[in-house]
Amino acid sequence: MPRAPVVVAAPAARVRSDDRNSPPRRAQWRVAHFLPTVSLKDRINEEVKTAMRAQDKRRLGVLRLVTAAIKQKEVDERITLDDAQVMATLEKMVKQRRDSIQQYQAGNRPDLAEQEQFEIGIIQGFLPQQLSEAEIDAAVAEVIAATGAAGARDMGKVMGALKSRLAGKADMTVVSARVKQRLAG
Repeated sequence: MPRAPVVVAAPAARVRSDDRNSPPRRAQWRVAHFLPTVSLKDRINEEVKTAMRAQDKRRLGVLRLVTAAIKQKEVDERITLDDAQVMATLEKMVKQRRDSIQQYQAGNRPDLAEQEQFEIGIIQGFLPQQLSEAEIDAAVAEVIAATGAAGARDMGKVMGALKSRLAGKADMTVVSARVKQRLAG
């Protein structure tokens, strides 16, 4: 004669009167443990959800462009982008929009230039704060001194060192102009 499976109920958790409205300790640990490690992609996705809830169509459109660019790069390269690669994608998008602004202003289209400027503002919200001109000059001077660069032929060494150091923190075209100016003069 086959035996029926024995079902054992878990004991009820003890609840003190002052703990009834507080969440379980394990859930508190999970939230505290995982909050600091939010990736840039997750932040962008959360902003998409926030824009949807707020029905901010203009912001939502920009955020969807950002997520589409990230997903396109992931599909093209068959990888999952980390934060550094996402930042590189965002920097590329900002550079494209700056170029578009120049073209729109040359073509007397201030409405389109204003839209591109709005998109730059949203995208830059996910990038680290840009360095000031004084901080860029200080970094350029420091790297030139460290590499011992003397002339324009050493610009590649200087830019290579600066690119890894200032990635995402400064517009590299501005940095390149500063290096060229310092090495020429």
